[in-house]
This record gives sequence, C-alpha cells and structure tokens, in this order.
Amino acid sequence: MNRKFGAGVFTAALLLATSALAQGGNEQPQMTPEQKAEMEAYMKAGTPGAPHQMLAATAGTYDLKIKSWHEPGGPAMEDTGTATRTMMLDGRVLVEEVNSSMMGTPFTGHAMTGYDNVSAKYWSTWTDSMSTGVMVSEGTCDAQKVCSFTGSWNDPIKKGPVTARMTSRWTNPTTEIFEMYGPGKDGKEMKMMQITYTKR
Repeated sequence: MNRKFGAGVFTAALLLATSALAQGGNEQPQMTPEQKAEMEAYMKAGTPGAPHQMLAATAGTYDLKIKSWHEPGGPAMEDTGTATRTMMLDGRVLVEEVNSSMMGTPFTGHAMTGYDNVSAKYWSTWTDSMSTGVMVSEGTCDAQKVCSFTGSWNDPIKKGPVTARMTSRWTNPTTEIFEMYGPGKDGKEMKMMQITYTKR
C-alpha cells in the first residue's frame, strides 16, 4: 500500500519536472486539473485516519496466555509469552513482536497490521520462527474494536494454501481475546488457538 502511494507521488512529481524542463524554464511547474486530482487521490489514500488511531490505541506491552488445539475436543497445549506493539511509518502501521514458547521451543513472531484507505479494509501479515512463509489476512473492525479477519498460508503437509479466520475482541480496557479457527484433519472448522492479551 505505502509503496504504491510513494510510487504514485514520485511518478507525478517526475512528470511535472519533465514538463518544466521541456519548457526550458526554472519556474514551478503547474499541474493540470487531472494531475491535481491524481495527486489528491494519492494523498488521501496515504493519510492516516480514525482506523489508524484505533490501531495506535492498542500499542503497548502485553502478557500472553496461549492455548492451542490439534484436534477438536482434545486437550489444549498452554504457553505464555509477551507481545510488544508499536506504531511505525508515521502512524500508519501497527507492528507486533511476540516472544513465547511453542511445544517447549522458544518462539518469536512478527506481525504488521494496517488499514487500507482504498479498499476500506484492515490487512495483516504474520511470520514467525517456525516457518519461512507469511500469512496474509484481510478483515474489518467495528467501533468497539471487534475484528474479523480471513487469511491464508502455505501448509507444509498439504503443500498448498490453507484458509483460516481470526477474531479479536476486548473484554475490558486492558484485555484482548484473539481466536483462530481453521480446518481440522477431517476438513471441518475447529478452534486452533486462543491468545489472551493482558496489557501492562
């Protein structure tokens, strides 16, 4: 998203500069109405708004309680960890760094979440120390910060994409519940993970 915005503004500026050189003058080039409209569209698309402020409100350090399931109705594996959330790119993207354990092994994860003004949807990426791929998700959030995302990643067993849905909700000002649902071994949806975030 940001690369497209930057490329568009750069292209518009380059066209204007080329036009000025062609005219042989040093004066500031004048934009045509069409160029002005294009520049305004790119500026609007790249300006953070209320959805980005909502993301920024979740910045901070969290303690995590993690539960994961390998089969429906089976016992949950439980782990603990921490997460740190910070805003980057002048308030456009929320970055989350996770440190925990998974099946007794140290585990780190990296997430980015943003809001695309063009598509009017939130987007998220996730990658971690137990994979070499990335999960890309898209979704919506309401005014109460209840969010629903759908994402996919390449499964090493199936050798192809697997789709899951994620939800997150705040039960109080300092507690967020994240839940992830995906296909079980029988192909039916099951709850795969639950993470309770407690803000320090």
